[in-house]
Amino acid sequence: MRWLIAAALLVIAVIEWPVEATDFANRLDPPSGTHLLGTDQLGRDVLARVLGGVRWTVGLGAGAVAVSVVVGVVVGLATGWLDGTRARVVATLVQSVVDLVVALPALLVGLVTAAVLGPGLVPAVTAIVLMGWAPFARLAHRLTVSVRGEDWVLAARSLGAGPVWILRVHVLPAIAGPVREALTARFVGAMLTLAGLSFLGLGVQPPTPEWGAMLAEGRTYAFVAPWLVAAPAAAVVLVSALAGRGRVR
Repeated sequence: MRWLIAAALLVIAVIEWPVEATDFANRLDPPSGTHLLGTDQLGRDVLARVLGGVRWTVGLGAGAVAVSVVVGVVVGLATGWLDGTRARVVATLVQSVVDLVVALPALLVGLVTAAVLGPGLVPAVTAIVLMGWAPFARLAHRLTVSVRGEDWVLAARSLGAGPVWILRVHVLPAIAGPVREALTARFVGAMLTLAGLSFLGLGVQPPTPEWGAMLAEGRTYAFVAPWLVAAPAAAVVLVSALAGRGRVR
C-alpha cells in the first residue's frame, strides 16, 4: 500500500500540469464539468494547481525528510557507537543538542530561519531539515546502543572489522525497520510544516502552486469561492491520511 501511494504521487508530480494557464473570462467559476474543482481569481484551473502542487508540497517535504534522515542516522550511529570516557562526553553533548532541537516547535524554527534568511523555498526547507534530523539521531543512537553488544557485532569486531564497515553492513540494516516507520510520520510533519510556513508567507511564494500558498491566496475569496480553500486543504488531509494508512499497513 505504501509503495502504491508513493508511486501514484510520483506519477502526478512528474506530469506537467497547466498550473499557470489563465482564463479571465471564467474567473472564480464554481466546480463544473469544464473545471472539476472550479477556477481561481485569475481563471486558473484549481484541479490542475492542486495536482501540480504535489511536486512542491509532497516533493519538497519528502526531499527535506530524506536529507534529515541521512544526517540524523549518521549522527545517531556515530554517537551510539562511541566508547570510552571522552567519546561518551561527546555523545552526551550531541544528544543534549538533539533533545534541545526536538523540544523546539517547528514553526518557531521556521519563523527564526525566515527572519535570518528571508522568506522563500530554501529557508523553509532549511528549517524543516534543522528540525527533522534530531528525532532520527535520537532513534538511531538508541537503537545502535542496543545492538552494539550483540554477539554478531562482537564477532565482527573480533575478526578485525572496522567500525565503519560494521555500522554499514551490520548495524544499519538492523535499525532500518524502526527508522523507516519513523520516516513516514516525519514526512507528514514536514509536509504540514512546509504548508504552514507557505501559508504564513514564509515558505514557497505565489504563484507557485504549493498547497499552503494556495490556501493563503484562497482565503481572501473563501466566502465567495470556498473551493479555493477546500481543494488544497483536502489535498493536505488526504495525503496525510494516506501516508498514515500506508505506515500502519
